[in-house]
Amino acid sequence: MNNMEIAEYDETGWQQNRTKPEGEDEEMPEDNPQETIRECLEKFLTPDYIMEPGIFTQLKRYFQSGGSPEEVIMMLSENYKAVAQMANLLAEWLILAGVKVTDVQAMVENHLKDMILKTFDPKKADTIFTEEGETPDWLTEMIDHPTWRSLIYRLAEEYPDCLMLNFTIKLISDAGFQSEITSISTAAQQIEVFSRVLKTSIAKFLSNPEDIQGAIQECARMVCHGQHTYVYSQVLIQVLSQEQKGGFNMKRLAQEITKYALQNNQNVTPITMALNGSAAYPQACQALSSMLSRNTLNPADITVLYRNYSGPDPPPIDLIRNPQFLELLVDSLFKAGVKINPEHKPKYIYLLAYAASVVDTPAKKRPLAERVLNKDELKNTTQAVEKVHAICNVNKGSTELIAELQTLYNCIKYPVVGVGVIRWIENTVTEPSYFKLSTDSCPTHLAILDEVAAVHPTLHQQILSLLIRLFESKQDELEILVQLEMKKMLLDRMVNLLTRGCVVPVVKYIKQCWGKGDTDVSLIRYFVTEVLETITHPYSPEFVLLFLPMVENEEITGTMRGEGDNDPVSEFIGLFLHFYPETFNKNIKLLFYFSFMSIFSTLQGSLHDCINGNI
Repeated sequence: MNNMEIAEYDETGWQQNRTKPEGEDEEMPEDNPQETIRECLEKFLTPDYIMEPGIFTQLKRYFQSGGSPEEVIMMLSENYKAVAQMANLLAEWLILAGVKVTDVQAMVENHLKDMILKTFDPKKADTIFTEEGETPDWLTEMIDHPTWRSLIYRLAEEYPDCLMLNFTIKLISDAGFQSEITSISTAAQQIEVFSRVLKTSIAKFLSNPEDIQGAIQECARMVCHGQHTYVYSQVLIQVLSQEQKGGFNMKRLAQEITKYALQNNQNVTPITMALNGSAAYPQACQALSSMLSRNTLNPADITVLYRNYSGPDPPPIDLIRNPQFLELLVDSLFKAGVKINPEHKPKYIYLLAYAASVVDTPAKKRPLAERVLNKDELKNTTQAVEKVHAICNVNKGSTELIAELQTLYNCIKYPVVGVGVIRWIENTVTEPSYFKLSTDSCPTHLAILDEVAAVHPTLHQQILSLLIRLFESKQDELEILVQLEMKKMLLDRMVNLLTRGCVVPVVKYIKQCWGKGDTDVSLIRYFVTEVLETITHPYSPEFVLLFLPMVENEEITGTMRGEGDNDPVSEFIGLFLHFYPETFNKNIKLLFYFSFMSIFSTLQGSLHDCINGNI
């Protein structure tokens, strides 16, 4: 580098990498030239400093303070180790040796991520803005790559007070990647970023009915990050719940968030009571708050609520449609062995039936007394809850239950009874000795679950969760063959659930069991066989993508295949190819995969015939 080249840098590069404060003169000298030269020389002595982003700024300071061009050229040259260039050279060698470009890139990026995580200094990171004076170009480029965005998220979790990381999180949100930062605590410190993230999370909840529980968990986890995020989000959702279109979905989301908060031991009762309009009804508010704060029911407060809701001007129904309160009522009425004072039992039943069946239509104008209460279903719902409570509250064996089946089936049509029956069955069949004592091929309690699944699609997820819990439970006291038969019976219940409309969650769970490799393959084969004998077209693309890999697996369906195309496996694939050719046009890889498998199977059969002398 000669003096002419230095002059060219002086005229071009330095001006572009230096942002002057307003009123600063272009050639403003340093206060202490010797100290400046010493500082610059210390930096020039570091390895590969010529590759640092601030090299031009430091060179300008050095020359303006009277530094020697020859000295700086020598120092930068001698300390040039070419680490970055050597890394590039090694990467090129790996690619020439046959390693995929994407694999090499991932190796380099992952190593860089590990190094940054080990050596990151938030104080030094914050000086980037003070030295640059503006957003560095390299930072803007970083957020375009998923690898580096994930690095920013991890660093932001570890260093929530770093200004540079907070600013970068905002840049990521501005760039439209807010859906990736739902679990980032840094986002909760910036109202603008948090609002975008909350909007994205709510939109996912509304537009993803197949995985609604996952969407709820993700949204609730973010909302419950802190008290300020909880209050802000619940107030917003409360306003949205008043809308005619989609209001009930918002109300459900608010209740699920409250339930999540309670499960994580967060006391949100005062916030909930402040948002549900209970202040106008102090007696009911005090009674409900007392029970919710202690998470237990008591006859005195139940009596107060019963008096309020059986009167001529009851409080709004939303007050007792509190998830925590309803859970407590269901547990008290449908858990076997729970004792309630006979004098107060009708009050418990009335409040649960009232919350489940009464339609409270607010008046369009004040006063609230003009609102319309539809109690047409209250009497029948109360009677159904009372009948089923009498059955569930006594421990009965399968034989005794058979006499009660007609009553149960008649009452199960009421949703609140369906919820109570699931709770009762859950507490019964999860007893350690239940399957040990049961001799039926399908216990009566689980047969009742099939009826609940047939009547109430909204309870499918609860039923599936119970079946999964039983399927994964340890039954070490049973013989191996008995355990397999029990699991097949549970798979039958899952197949029944699938036929009732709970398709994707069931198939997704079985595919997960197959993928983890901890489930006997005979059980996977049994499930696939039962499903193939049950289903017919049309098939949804999501179902096919989940189910086809199991159907195509030789270990699972090899024994089900015949010589022709009349076996269930070939018929399933044939129907899919016939009715959904456009799906393969959208997914060419999948098309090639199935074509290859078909050709491979044919060749395999021909080779087998040749070896055995059939050709």
